[in-house]
Amino acid sequence: MRRFALGMMTSAALMAGLASQVQASSKDYSKSTKTDLVTKIMGNKSYQVYSSLKLEEVTKKVKTKTKEKKKYTVKKKVAVKKKSKKGKTKYKTVKQVKYKWVTKTAYKNVKKKEWKFGKKLTSSADFRYAHVQSKSYKVKGGKRYYYIYVDGRPVGYVNEKAFALSKANVVSQVSLVNNPSDSVGFNAEDAINYVTDQHGSLVDNDSVEISCKSAELNISDTGYVSSRKAGTAVLTFKYGKAKATSKLTVRGDAKEGISSADVTPVKTDLPEIETWSANDGARLSSSSTITSKDAVSSSHKYWATKTMSGNAKGADIETIFYHPAVLSAPGSSNLEAKVSSAVQGIDFYDNDLVTSNLDLGQADNWEARGHMVYYNMRKVKKYNWQLIPSKMLSFNTWLSYIKNIKVSPYMKLGHGQSVGSTKKYVYVLANWNRSKNWSNSQELIRVKKSTMEIDKIWTFKVWNGSAKYPRIFLNADVIDDNTLLALFHNASKHRYEYWKISRSGDSFKAKEVGATGSDLISNSAEVQGFVWNSAYDVYYIAFNDYLFKIGAGLDGKTDAGKLLNYYKFDTGRREFEGLSSYGPELYLNLNHPTETLKVNHITK
Repeated sequence: MRRFALGMMTSAALMAGLASQVQASSKDYSKSTKTDLVTKIMGNKSYQVYSSLKLEEVTKKVKTKTKEKKKYTVKKKVAVKKKSKKGKTKYKTVKQVKYKWVTKTAYKNVKKKEWKFGKKLTSSADFRYAHVQSKSYKVKGGKRYYYIYVDGRPVGYVNEKAFALSKANVVSQVSLVNNPSDSVGFNAEDAINYVTDQHGSLVDNDSVEISCKSAELNISDTGYVSSRKAGTAVLTFKYGKAKATSKLTVRGDAKEGISSADVTPVKTDLPEIETWSANDGARLSSSSTITSKDAVSSSHKYWATKTMSGNAKGADIETIFYHPAVLSAPGSSNLEAKVSSAVQGIDFYDNDLVTSNLDLGQADNWEARGHMVYYNMRKVKKYNWQLIPSKMLSFNTWLSYIKNIKVSPYMKLGHGQSVGSTKKYVYVLANWNRSKNWSNSQELIRVKKSTMEIDKIWTFKVWNGSAKYPRIFLNADVIDDNTLLALFHNASKHRYEYWKISRSGDSFKAKEVGATGSDLISNSAEVQGFVWNSAYDVYYIAFNDYLFKIGAGLDGKTDAGKLLNYYKFDTGRREFEGLSSYGPELYLNLNHPTETLKVNHITK
């Protein structure tokens, strides 16, 4: 059972609950209110961020009041017993002593401690799409002020009302293909962008209660909804006061996605080509922290050492951008909190760069999750962005960079190399790279660039005639908001197939549009990147240190499936991690350290 035991609490939630009993006073609570390092979700309200919050001793004139008894006299007429001859009573005046309480006001100098804010840095709105974390807070006037880290850098204090308190943000619509052979179903957790507690801290997805209301569908004890039959459901996500709903639909056509792999593959005359194993490791390395000594201050440039045409200078790759070493605070041990620099996939659209970031080793997990990072490349400085998690940049320079970065919530990415984007959206085909070509559905996730939050999820299937011959795509490229181009390695027949997957509304159709009659690499190395270059109508397929150029034949400029060239680069056993193309340009990514490079002379 992963999610339905509401009595379970994380250590962070327990600490937060205990700390909520603290009342404001003159005592400095900074030591007694340290918590686990937690991710904070920024809300829509903007509050001032201060460099510090300290108790300082000040001298103030304090008004005091005292009461004292004061004596005073009054005159009073007293009747005399004897009466006058005329029968009238006689009076005499006497003095009488009385007392009254008098309040006296005085002022005296008193030393006391008061909370004092440091310098005003900026407003919390500047961090709306950043990765924000905290592990301590102070109480002032009954209000909590959290010390925050932003994209790894320690910044300052902000009122907790700047966070999204007790909020649940989920995908509003999920559309699943009708798949009678799907043995797993849809994991409802995939629809969660974030859920927060009463203090704006990110709640682990496993702690969120998920229920399913439907006449046809149900949710398993482990949180999966079957797509074996058509139906609709309303999923409800709840944690404390946070609550949200999502509409889930299993489409009606069980034959959707059944196609034919009937393209005759184009044969190649390739010699036996082998590449090194990823287990050999890279010669260069990177760290989760960055110093001036760690920062790279020069570009890498690698010339192709081998090509099909024999031209050793047939292409080169050169650094255009070094990624931040990390975008999370030191000590970010859990995967939700850590934004790793290990990039698995990249995509360019104009000057927008998006990356899929998974912690080392996570890409091979069944439900691999991580973060996506958006960069506005118009503002990118090639070298300085490595220093974002440090305090080596001036605050204003750092802030100018942060405003051009967005970090997604923790989300499903699969192995992270099937990434594509359009003007408004980023797409991820979140498949498991150890699935061994099963007949289960494939999950396509759409992310809004404006917020870097998931706004729609579909699943689709592609079968060659029946579930006996499925096509699971570990690498794909987005052509537009309705079209994918995907790569399938048919290992049993020693060929690569190219598929065009088109969406109309919520339904998908698949068609094989080309095939190459070769394994390309003879020692079973995995593909590390796939992209279609629209300017030259060619595919590029990347392995560890090889780049293959294949005709696509989509625009009639090339022969579909024909091998046009290949290029070998000696990168110091730094494997290619993702390919991207925009217009005529081609880009690839290397890790250790993480950098994006432009491919030059590739058309020659």
